[in-house]
Amino acid sequence: MVLFILLVIAYGILVRRPLDRVLAERRARTSGAVEQAKGAIAAAEAETSAYEDKLRAAKAEIFQARESRLKQWNAEREAKLAEVRQATQERVRIARQEIEQSAQEARLHISTVSEELSARVLDAVLPAGVRQAEVAR
Repeated sequence: MVLFILLVIAYGILVRRPLDRVLAERRARTSGAVEQAKGAIAAAEAETSAYEDKLRAAKAEIFQARESRLKQWNAEREAKLAEVRQATQERVRIARQEIEQSAQEARLHISTVSEELSARVLDAVLPAGVRQAEVAR
């Protein structure tokens, strides 16, 4: 039995303690590597988040620039359309004035021609003395 106790003590000193030390060191290294990996993952996630924020900001800036450019183009288009409308309205106004003037001249011409024509018809139909008496009244 003494031999068994000496054997257990020798086992504890020669095998168990060095084995426990090696296992503890191995566990510490493994835990350290896991912690280091967790730190690297956290850093990568933070970096990814920063890149995503930058990307979001860049997209927003591009969208704002695009919207600004579209508003500018629309404003320029509306200005040109207003300019063309105004010029067209002016041309229509001038054309209406010309048509009205032409119609007035045509009415005057028709009136003059109709008076001359009625005078000729009266001269042709009525005797010369009757015509002069009617005109005198």
